[in-house]
Amino acid sequence: MSDGAAHRWLARIVAVRPGEVHALLWSFAYFFCLLAGYYVLRPVRDEMGLAGGIKFLPWLFTATFFVMLAVLPLFGALVARLPRRRFIPIVYRFFGANILLFWLLLTFNVAMTETAKVFFVWISVFNLFAVSVFWSFMADLYASEQGKRLYGFIAAGGSLGALLGPLLAATLAEPIGRANLLLIAALLLEAATFCAMRLESAAPALKDGAPVPAAAPSKPPDAALGGGWIAGVAMVLRSPYLAGIALWVALLSLAGTFLYFQQASIVAALTDDTNRRIAIFARIDLAVSVLTIVVQFFATGKLIKHFGAGPAAAFLPLMFCAGFLALAATPVLWVVIAFQAAQRAANFALSNPAREVLFTVVDRDEKYKAKYVIDNVVFRGGDAVSGWLYNALRGAGLEPAAISLATVPVAAAWLVLALTLGRMHEKRSTTRGPDSKSGLNPNPG
Repeated sequence: MSDGAAHRWLARIVAVRPGEVHALLWSFAYFFCLLAGYYVLRPVRDEMGLAGGIKFLPWLFTATFFVMLAVLPLFGALVARLPRRRFIPIVYRFFGANILLFWLLLTFNVAMTETAKVFFVWISVFNLFAVSVFWSFMADLYASEQGKRLYGFIAAGGSLGALLGPLLAATLAEPIGRANLLLIAALLLEAATFCAMRLESAAPALKDGAPVPAAAPSKPPDAALGGGWIAGVAMVLRSPYLAGIALWVALLSLAGTFLYFQQASIVAALTDDTNRRIAIFARIDLAVSVLTIVVQFFATGKLIKHFGAGPAAAFLPLMFCAGFLALAATPVLWVVIAFQAAQRAANFALSNPAREVLFTVVDRDEKYKAKYVIDNVVFRGGDAVSGWLYNALRGAGLEPAAISLATVPVAAAWLVLALTLGRMHEKRSTTRGPDSKSGLNPNPG
């Protein structure tokens, strides 16, 4: 297919411009492979999380948080010393080697109880780390105006991957066993690495003779960022805008953890068969993906562009308000599943792309260093605190319905925060200019 034909075809579903086509398609493929690999692993993680019992989950969440803290200086040093085109493949191939190690441990039944716990923590780190690196890359390439138009389509690539991953897991878990699912995930992760490298090559090649933006970034895209590993923490602490995004993520973590614990309790009560649990979790993921894809392909870009990042980001807390009210009234399995599917679809289809647009108006250093702190340390710290809080509430005698009701005002405050961040984003976008930090020209044609 020629460039012109590709543009005409894509323009029917996304507001892409000629010079953006190659980068957009590689971004789509990159996220597709990345989430397909993760969603092959996710049902395995969820099943392994039940191995030690529901009461042990807060310990796993806490361990994940401390691993994130331990990785922070290593990632900071990597980003400071290596250009983007080098550290991104290193990150993904390191995780690919980890997957192969877990495959060996599971295949030869080595210390299965301990392996299950370590795998749960590892994949919880891998998920946020790998996706955070992806969206940092996107924020480094696309300006705010481009993100509003294109992020929905890019996110749809991830959703298609999130559809394929659980479909593979649900279909193959019982025939080939959980260990061999890891080999499939490793191949998909290597494919994502290839797409990232191709995107690096495609991004600077502006089509139709487009000029380079007049306001060039403070550092070229192929330069190392420099600075110390603690810089990301300092950036969040001194910026009300970044601190607001961090609070948004912490509230997402709290609401999501409370819902996850209720889901885990119900599935654990249904069956103790390992492969059947994997299949159940995979089918939930599959339902979420189908619901998400339609919205992302045909509505996300239009909604974010029309309403702005703030209202789009506010849709998720609105969904949590409604969902926890429903759980408070009827705390049963089908409500949990419907709630989980609806909130995750709202997150992946609308609120998460909108939140990623918020990062397009920050400095390049902040897109990697501060974003890592927010997406990984803050999120997993929120998981750990929320897990212990949930257990404390249950230990105090509160039933799931009462906990759900108590979470509703928290979700309402979260909604207000999202709208406030949207106003701050629009102000920054206006004062900084739409292409001042981008590697792509938003007006290539």
